[in-house]
Amino acid sequence: MSAYIYTRTHTHTHTHTYTLTHAYIAIGRILGMARDKSNNIYSAIKRARGRGVLLILAIWCIWFNGIAKSAQQTKLIMDDSPAHLFRKKLLENGLGLTPPMGWNSWNHFQCNIEEKLIRETADAMVSTGLSVLGYEYINLDDCWAEQNRDSQGNLVAKASTFPSGIKALADYVHSKGLKLGIYSDAGTQTCSRQMPGSLGYEEQDAKTFASWGVDYLKYDNCNDNGISPKQRYPVMAKALLNSGRPIFFSLCEWGQEDPATWAMSIGNSWRTTGDISDKWDSMTSRADLNDKWASYAGPGGWNDPDMLEVGNGGMTTKEYRSHFSIWALAKAPLLIGCDIRSMDNVTRALLSNKEVIAVNQDKLGIQGKKIKKDGDLEVWGGPLSGNRVAVVLWNRGSSQAKITAYWSDIGLNSRTAVDARDLWAHSTKTLVKGKISASVAPHDCKMYVLSPK
Repeated sequence: MSAYIYTRTHTHTHTHTYTLTHAYIAIGRILGMARDKSNNIYSAIKRARGRGVLLILAIWCIWFNGIAKSAQQTKLIMDDSPAHLFRKKLLENGLGLTPPMGWNSWNHFQCNIEEKLIRETADAMVSTGLSVLGYEYINLDDCWAEQNRDSQGNLVAKASTFPSGIKALADYVHSKGLKLGIYSDAGTQTCSRQMPGSLGYEEQDAKTFASWGVDYLKYDNCNDNGISPKQRYPVMAKALLNSGRPIFFSLCEWGQEDPATWAMSIGNSWRTTGDISDKWDSMTSRADLNDKWASYAGPGGWNDPDMLEVGNGGMTTKEYRSHFSIWALAKAPLLIGCDIRSMDNVTRALLSNKEVIAVNQDKLGIQGKKIKKDGDLEVWGGPLSGNRVAVVLWNRGSSQAKITAYWSDIGLNSRTAVDARDLWAHSTKTLVKGKISASVAPHDCKMYVLSPK
């Protein structure tokens, strides 16, 4: 059976079902339904001619297994609601068709930011070769603005730390072939309470950001005046669309009101968890919390388990390798959180793994999931374009252990032979059948792409 459309339940200590919704999303993307303005399943079937009877049969089965319910759940297709029409406008901007990649200031610097740091980070993004790998956003987090607005109600860059202003900074970042991101809050103040939030100023602030040349907005959730995020976040989303500039909209709602279920209609990514910290337990818990919402992610809108901690020093190299692998498989935003100006060669190698990045940026855009768990030993996997499958064997325990992913776990026919590419060893085993196994060190992982022959 094609790895794209498998639907199965595993009878292990952990049970996982690839839902019809998830399968439908996969098939829809394969057939290009997201690009079909009519959103008509019959035209999709027509275009499927020559691509295999299996796809058509799968669509037919899903049609009779609650297609309307699946469409309503994901809000991706067959929906003429205002939310869907708004979503179409977002997709027309061409933003977030793959998960965003870049850098954010918060994890390492928090409020200790200034324009020299941002310029040097942009320089380092280019000089280290990260930019050519797809890392393109240079994102300011909290504390970039003065505590009070000016007499016209505008946000103003803090004179002591950003004396040249944000427009000049954006121009510099753009001159490097990169994009500038900025931060605000859907409340009266930001989380640091050191600058104003945008609640009540959404249109004005969106126009300000656009006039400065901002490309990305991280929008936090503090000091909300008791108003639901479902009311506050759409206001900024509309303001950004009205601003005249395509701006990636990152909702930092912390997963409190299950934004995966509603944020796809208004934004390009949404936090599914609270803030990450540079610790093993924090990283693994974010991975698990994010995994719950896998079926809601896709081109144009991504689950966000928070920024990368790779290189900040609180975890081992093995733990950082696991961190980066799981974030890549889960189609999470890859936003570096360390000081790339001074990162060591190990950190640079982890963040520069082209093959792991390619899994994250795969055009099929289906989030990989935890598919089997046996104590601390886990198998994560998900489909990729070209009938391939990505697999992570993850040892969350304290001792070396053998982990096996059987073809039945990951939706491959038991007789299928694959080439198994080890993405960290950069080696390939040919004509592997039935299973992939490895002895994995504590807190480490093995990551593969399986290509059926």
